[in-house]
Amino acid sequence: MNKKWEVCQQEEEKVIKLAEENNLSPLLASILINRNIDTNEKVKQFVNPTRDDFHDPFLMPDMDKAVERIIKAIDMKEKVMIYGDYDVDGITSITVLKTFLLERGLEVGEYTPNRLEEGYGLNKQAVKWIQEQGYTLMITVDCGISGNEEIEYAKELGMEVIVTDHHEPGEEIPNCLAVIDAKRKDNQYPFNQLAGVGVVFKLIQAISIKLELDAKEYLKYLDIVCVGTISDIVPLIDENRVIAKLGLKLVEMTKNIGLRTLLNSIGYKKIDSTTISFGVAPRINACGRMGAQEEALKLLLTKDLEEATKITEVLNQYNQERQAREKIIFEEAVNQIEKSDKESPCLVVGSEKWHHGVIGIVASKVTDLYFKPSILICFEGEEGKGSGRSIPGFDLHEALMNCGTHIEKFGGHSMAIGITVQKEKFEDFKKEFQEYAKSKGISDIIPIIKIDEETSLKNVNLETVKQLGLLEPYGEANKVPLFLIRSLKIQSIRTLSEGKHLKVRLGQDSYMIDAIGFGVGEWAERYLIGDKVDIVGSLEINSFNGNEQVQLVIKDMRKSTN
Repeated sequence: MNKKWEVCQQEEEKVIKLAEENNLSPLLASILINRNIDTNEKVKQFVNPTRDDFHDPFLMPDMDKAVERIIKAIDMKEKVMIYGDYDVDGITSITVLKTFLLERGLEVGEYTPNRLEEGYGLNKQAVKWIQEQGYTLMITVDCGISGNEEIEYAKELGMEVIVTDHHEPGEEIPNCLAVIDAKRKDNQYPFNQLAGVGVVFKLIQAISIKLELDAKEYLKYLDIVCVGTISDIVPLIDENRVIAKLGLKLVEMTKNIGLRTLLNSIGYKKIDSTTISFGVAPRINACGRMGAQEEALKLLLTKDLEEATKITEVLNQYNQERQAREKIIFEEAVNQIEKSDKESPCLVVGSEKWHHGVIGIVASKVTDLYFKPSILICFEGEEGKGSGRSIPGFDLHEALMNCGTHIEKFGGHSMAIGITVQKEKFEDFKKEFQEYAKSKGISDIIPIIKIDEETSLKNVNLETVKQLGLLEPYGEANKVPLFLIRSLKIQSIRTLSEGKHLKVRLGQDSYMIDAIGFGVGEWAERYLIGDKVDIVGSLEINSFNGNEQVQLVIKDMRKSTN
């Protein structure tokens, strides 16, 4: 698929000025300006954020009401229930809030719905059970903003409810004691992209301030908050960057026995956002996907090393099982698409054989493969539950708002949704959704690779590439920087790992660089030694036998036109 290359353009004088004033390479200064980090103050905060960069938690909607009610619960020794989600964001949210409230002397329970049996969010059966256990206050974390009916039911049963969430609210927010969600229309908080665990962090920060506790009483949870934030793929800018940057330092020396044991089992040499995204998150999420979310929660709450070791083994087993099921579903979904839906503006497929706990991951892979929004549905009897993923330029949540005729319920955001649809209405929904996508001109959306800087090999050296590390941690809205280098002559080209990957040695004037392309081994047939190519890729340090060399990681490649 052809991709459009877009190179950011900068005023050279502005780049040089920022570089000189902050002792940065022009390359790094240019990238920072691309990301709207264009003043000395912004550079300082971005490169070295501190605890002083957190916003005032009491600017969040209903924060004062929630804090007052929770302090009352502490004083009255009430039983408080935390109701969370089964993914990493939900599990870390429960962990942080429960541990913090236990230290304040509260009797705290936790409830995470079973993904396979109960689905996402609040349900009346769970609410009824919570009330029967004698809980007088229920606090939702990473859910609740769309649970209007269930919250009304909780109130009828005599419970009070505090909602903490980060998802998009509907037309009406729940009618309860407090609704802390910076995506509310009346929000005054300066940043509305926190993960659910980020909202919980603001809540414990506010309680700490009100109780005049030392700042360490909430800052010490930044390791767990960081894990949930990075895992939930929220933009790592503003307050999320502060959480991630400071939190990763705590993750390296975490006192959470479960997290430390899990990290040791993964074996990553470096603790960074990649470790969290591809090592920790899949293993915690695997529990929820396989209907055993309580295992992940027990891991982060345990104080016993032996128990942590046993649970870690369980998490790793669930992750292996998840990978196996995911592979089968992906192959079957692609098979369906190739037979009948390949030319559709968006992809909607379903099956009775699929495990709906893992179809969200598969939907992501399908969307990446075809560059089209996709929705995968798993049918269990007459009900279908599914997940959808989108592409930049197409708001999936908005699309379902406009295609709700045949949907039972849905939730999520512009790039990812969860959905429930009856089997008998599946084809009608599919038709309506595809017609909507067509009306939005989705076929005209071309994949765009946004390039931070065009450079040449003579400007690429170890010192410059090492300084790029100041941009870490990488994540949504702060991606690994991409560079365009033109007219590189192929000196050698071969494949690795049985043809899966591409290895190239490239030259430009008297300068040389090694490059690797993951998953693009077939490109070796397109190019010959001596061909001149333009390459978009990222720069990294490759360490081997104590030697450090700059390596180019290929994102896209085409023959030079000059």
